[in-house]
Amino acid sequence: MILTWLYAPGDRPAVVAKALGCGADAVIVDLEDAVAASRKEYARAATVELLAERPPVPVHVRVNALDSPWGGADLAALAGLRGLAGLRLPKISAPEQIAAAADRTGGVGLYALLESALGVERAYEIARAHPALHGLSLGEADLRADLAVSAEEGLDWCRSRVVVAARAAGLAPPAQSVFPDIRDLDALAVSCARGRSLGFLGRAAIHPRQLPVIERAYLPAPEEVTAAVEVLSAARAAPGALALPDGRFVDPAVVASAHRTLALAARVPVH
Repeated sequence: MILTWLYAPGDRPAVVAKALGCGADAVIVDLEDAVAASRKEYARAATVELLAERPPVPVHVRVNALDSPWGGADLAALAGLRGLAGLRLPKISAPEQIAAAADRTGGVGLYALLESALGVERAYEIARAHPALHGLSLGEADLRADLAVSAEEGLDWCRSRVVVAARAAGLAPPAQSVFPDIRDLDALAVSCARGRSLGFLGRAAIHPRQLPVIERAYLPAPEEVTAAVEVLSAARAAPGALALPDGRFVDPAVVASAHRTLALAARVPVH
């Protein structure tokens, strides 16, 4: 169960090493936006060296865009490495890009980042493009620029679109995109609560101080766990639709939601 993903720049091995011990559920080594063009080859080589052995937490790598001068070399260098848990493919806008990447990476799990209007519009096609695709997420900075969106709620339709596409394709719920202000933890908590209400599960972070806020936002509160236990106890005692003494209605959908709440509280996969 991964709720927190911490980005670290691939051309700064000391920062990556520190990120591996910061308490994130997974680390994303970034070869794309965080690395200047002049350091792309160094970042790739350092990441290959890191992933020659299995690190202490799962490590995903965000490669450069597949149509960039570096994307193909990234895939070729990383495919088959013992310590690689997944590849994150930026700027995906067509299902053919997923199939092409899968053919070159030997079955490692792929994650598509949708960062344009066209990518969002094709979200379901992309989600079903290849069995190697394990997840979708949004790249909200690029998407804001593409759509000329300034208000936070301006991306809510795109967020819901990706959540629905992932569910319809049988993929895990998407993780939220990064929150860019590393100092405003209160605003981060509000944003995470909003994301959870839209169906996201977990979030990427750009600083370790964001990790506890994200985890608290996405783990069920004690009262949610208690309510889920009550629902499942009542359902076992009287199968079928029923009303609890406090007026809550229980039917199969409510029971399924209670199971998901308890699975999340136990940090086991949510179905």
